[in-house]
Amino acid sequence: MVALNSLFGRGAPSLVGIDVSASSVKLVELSQASGGRLSVDRCAMELLEPGWITDGNIENLDGVAEAVRRVVKKSGTRTKEAALALPASVVITKKIVLPDGLSELEMEAQVESEANQYIPFSMDEVSLDFCVTGPSANSIGDVDVVLAAARKEKVQDRQALAEAAGLKPVVVDIENLASRLAAERLISRLPGKGADVVIALFELGANNMSMQAIRNGELLYERDQVFGGSQLTQLIVRQYGFSHDEAEQKKRNNELPDDYTATVLKPFMDSTAQEVGRALQFFFTSTPYNKVDYIFLAGGGACMSGIANVVTEHTGFACNVTNPFDGMTMGRTVREPKLAKEAPSYLTACGLAMRRFLK
Repeated sequence: MVALNSLFGRGAPSLVGIDVSASSVKLVELSQASGGRLSVDRCAMELLEPGWITDGNIENLDGVAEAVRRVVKKSGTRTKEAALALPASVVITKKIVLPDGLSELEMEAQVESEANQYIPFSMDEVSLDFCVTGPSANSIGDVDVVLAAARKEKVQDRQALAEAAGLKPVVVDIENLASRLAAERLISRLPGKGADVVIALFELGANNMSMQAIRNGELLYERDQVFGGSQLTQLIVRQYGFSHDEAEQKKRNNELPDDYTATVLKPFMDSTAQEVGRALQFFFTSTPYNKVDYIFLAGGGACMSGIANVVTEHTGFACNVTNPFDGMTMGRTVREPKLAKEAPSYLTACGLAMRRFLK
């Protein structure tokens, strides 16, 4: 079997989660007390130039590697082992059922045989991994296994990025799995520990909006839409005549004209809520479900003040802006007021950092 170290991640004694998105690089480092409570030891973000990451592909390795070096320095971490992630769009995942009790070698052989049915290119070009998720609900004596495969070149791009920044890549994960891991911790903090609750997790990025519907740890549905914060920047450019860089900087520093909220931001939040509602309708028409219990918003777009209320008004469902660090203690170097404003952006990075504690 061609092993990827690892699409699902293996625990490590020390680990930083590095999330590389279209607009920024985020770093999170966590530790765990003897009672199991997590602590945020390090947390930092560095912005990327437009076009450096396109559709998950690294177009400017030197520029992104320099940003990773800056975020490592800014965080103050001394940890070199890193977990990074690939976008779901470049990874093929499939749930299969295999007999329980197979040896590791037998399991690997079975997985590779099954993978040949689903992967449209040579196995020599593939990094392949699998994870046993538990007993099969529909087949007594069998287990459910999730296999994941990506082109080696995609994995090598992330490894090269980490190494260029002076880090050792020990985990290569999938972005939506990492964000789901972080979200599951938040779901477990809901009444009844979130049992039987249907969550619609939306990540509002620079160029895309992704949705995952989750119930009892199971992925029910997922969808990506081309809609994101870069469109807000374009609206600012058209409204005020700023350059793209000026608009982006003023947006992030809250230095826009007095009429910005009413003229630009509020209509954009309405459009965001409409896109969320549209994604939910696709979910309802594609599955037996006709409602969700909660909408969770994450990503940079979730940092817009008042967005949860706008989404609730449009969809009729309770909406929460996610703080992946909710219930964690804060290390002495963490700037809590700044982190509170940016917390939704760190969901994937937090999930990557949590891989440290998985067995």
